Formats: sequence, C-alpha cells, structure tokens
Amino acid sequence: MAQMTPRQIVFVGCGKMGSVMLSGWLSRRSALPSSIWVHDPQPSNWLLSQNVHLNQRCPSPPDLVVLAVKPQVMSDALQLVEDFGSGNTLFVSIAAGKTIGYFENKLGCSTPIIRAMPNTPAAIGAGITALISNGQVHDDQRSQATALLETMGQVVWLEHEAQMDAVTGVSGSGPAYVFLLIEALAEAGEAQGLDSRLAMELAKVTVSGSAALATGSTATPTELRQNVTSPNGTTQEALKVLMNEHSGMVTIMKAAVAAASERSRELSRGQD
Repeated sequence: MAQMTPRQIVFVGCGKMGSVMLSGWLSRRSALPSSIWVHDPQPSNWLLSQNVHLNQRCPSPPDLVVLAVKPQVMSDALQLVEDFGSGNTLFVSIAAGKTIGYFENKLGCSTPIIRAMPNTPAAIGAGITALISNGQVHDDQRSQATALLETMGQVVWLEHEAQMDAVTGVSGSGPAYVFLLIEALAEAGEAQGLDSRLAMELAKVTVSGSAALATGSTATPTELRQNVTSPNGTTQEALKVLMNEHSGMVTIMKAAVAAASERSRELSRGQD
C-alpha cells in the first residue's frame, strides 16, 4: 500500500508557488509542520509563522525534496540536497525549463525525479499541474506525488517530457493570458461609456462564470459559443472581429503559446 504521507519533506526555496504547495499540504494535513524542512534565504512572514524546520539540515534522507527555486539559481540550490541523490528520496521540481536529464546529471541517473508544472490558480485549489517522471519513480511515489499535488487542483500525467514546453505555454503561463483578457474586456467597456468599477466587475464575473460553465458542462466550448451567438446579433458582430483569420484571437493565441513554448525550450537548451 502506498505511503501517502511522507515522513520528511524538504523544500528548497519557498516563494509564491512553494508557499502555495506547502500551505495546501499543511492545511489539509497531508504533511505535519514537524515533518517539513525549508531552505530559503529570505523567508516570507508567512513562512516564519509556520512551525517548520527553517534553514536546518534534514537529519536523515527525506522521502521527498521539492525544488521550488528559480531556474537560474537551481545549480547552487542543488548543492544543499545533492547528498540525497541516487537513493530513495523523490525529487519534485517546479522550475520551468529544467529537464529531467538536467537533474539526473546533477543528482545521479538512479535518482527518482518528477518534473511538475503547476499554475497560479493553485493558490485557491483551482490549479492544474502537469507531471512527468523518469523511470526511477516507482508506483508508490507516483501515487504519493499525485495525492499531494491534488491539494492544489487537478493533476495530469504527460506521456513525453517534450510535451512540458507546450504545457508551460498553455497552462503554466495561461493565467496571465486570462488576466489580460479581463483587463482588455474592462477597458473595452470603459471605452463604450461604462465607469471603471462596473466595467471591471462585469469583465471579472463574465470570465469566471464562463470558465465555470465550460468546465462543468458536457457541451464543448464551441457548442457553448454557438449557443450564445444569434444570427445577425450582437455577439456575431463581435466574433467577426475576434475570429478574423489573420488578426483574430485564435491567431494571436497560437502565436502567444508558441512564443512561451519556445522560451521554455530555450531555457532547457541553456542548462548548465
């Protein structure tokens, strides 16, 4: 039977996303404060208020190491936990662009490694995290990682690591696109005479409600869009602009996701 609660967890870095993960695990008692060791040179006030082992060496090889530092400082950060490589400790990285091969080179090819890409809605338990592992991760560790990360929302396992770049472009960076949509929709409302507060409220609730409808409905987004679009009506006029073959939303979104995905590939190629 899988051990669903790690005895000892080490966080290397605990910034925004690391704090989201840790907060979810503690609040749902997926892990106890006494089982958490955190290495962070600039701990937040929230982290200081938690009864975890802060900037102390873990007394024995932990069950799990979460690598939650920025990619550009990963090499230095790994020195804190490299002694746990090539053993039974599971490493989970949320750093963009750092491949499994990079960690195997640093920690040893026999090290169990999972690469994860969460997104910011995880802060309210509404995120989605994509995972890929190397062949050293056994079924119990896979189940354990899934259970822990489901505290932040949905979890999906990828078939190939190459998919992670596209995942980064779609769901990793995707919340920013949605926030920009809200900003743009509100500004467009203001341009048509609405005051700023009303325009923003309308934009926020329209986007969140539409997303909830799309998530909870058995209809496809295409069908839902068509349901809103009356022939020769107001929505159809708007969609003529948004669905323009050369300058419409689909064209722009494809270019945006391609740019983010390519940047993820560049980060992978630039590994030290």
